[in-house]
Amino acid sequence: MPPRPFRIDLPDPVLDDLRARLSRARLLPDSPRRPVSGMDAEYLRELVSSWIDFDWRSRERWLNDHPQFLAEVGDATIHFVHRRAERANAPALLLMHGWPHTFSLQLDFADLLPDFHVVAPSLPGFGFSPPLGDPLTEERMAQLMHALMTDVLGYERWLTYGEDVTANVGDLIAARHPRAVAGIIVTHAHFLPKAERDAADADAHAFYRRLKEGWYDQAGYAHVQGTRPDTLAAALNDSPTGLVAWLTEKLVEWSDTPEGRPREVERRIARERILTEATIYWATQSIATSFRPYFDGKDAVVPPVEVPAAVFIQRHEHDNPESVVRAFYRDLRMFERLAEGGHFTVAEVPAAMADRTRAFARELGLLP
Repeated sequence: MPPRPFRIDLPDPVLDDLRARLSRARLLPDSPRRPVSGMDAEYLRELVSSWIDFDWRSRERWLNDHPQFLAEVGDATIHFVHRRAERANAPALLLMHGWPHTFSLQLDFADLLPDFHVVAPSLPGFGFSPPLGDPLTEERMAQLMHALMTDVLGYERWLTYGEDVTANVGDLIAARHPRAVAGIIVTHAHFLPKAERDAADADAHAFYRRLKEGWYDQAGYAHVQGTRPDTLAAALNDSPTGLVAWLTEKLVEWSDTPEGRPREVERRIARERILTEATIYWATQSIATSFRPYFDGKDAVVPPVEVPAAVFIQRHEHDNPESVVRAFYRDLRMFERLAEGGHFTVAEVPAAMADRTRAFARELGLLP
């Protein structure tokens, strides 16, 4: 069955109910001596006020300017943007999001690549892609994304990019399907499995030690989403204030934003983009199913990637050692430590990453 066109059209009663709930928000002050995080009472109050008056219909029109489709991929239904270049033999790019964002946050980057065929899917259970009946593992996501590009859309060779929960997915696709993947673009370079870290060099030991030492202060979200997902989701699905606080805290903490100054996330991710993400989660009631990667399965075992790779180390992993990168990405064509851009790299510095994507495509002979 060929993909069928899709347009976003949120019902007025859903938007009216959202505004009514926001207008009744019971906001709290900051707790004394609380740990610094990506959210505080002042910024949350601003977000709630802005969301009440948010012009969703304008954003909806912007989203619908990007051609969207639904496709049956095996037993799954996948929502995706498919923006074709004018040149038929232009390079194709699979552009995957992670958590807590959606396909929408990738579109500013996609818009800067008019000379590429860009496919930006919604992961199953995120936004407009219904959840799977089986576990949402990295292996399953890789199988679905590969099938979407090859079996559904007919691309024989393409580039791939993933962030967060799709970083390993991109690696898996490239490792398992080297004839289909012309190259992989990476901002979340592969982490060594714990069993291999003892044999790593001193730089790698220092990198993983730093991550471990800072993990306790940041890991509460992952522990709750992986152990009590439905309890948390019941609260966030019923409270837009709670939802936007939960999502935005991570957008702040993981972006290239100064610690303790949450409003400054908007230098990287504008407020209208943050509220677009929150509105998609709210209207589709997909916060619960977006938690599934945290409890559905362990990380996949990913073999080394042999296809050409371009690795751009984002700021939160600035000390990820080049030796580990070169050992995993066996045909490393480009390596750079970015001066700007955090976890949501292509959303935070879209112009810089579009330039690098284009340069990589030229390196591979895919662009003149």
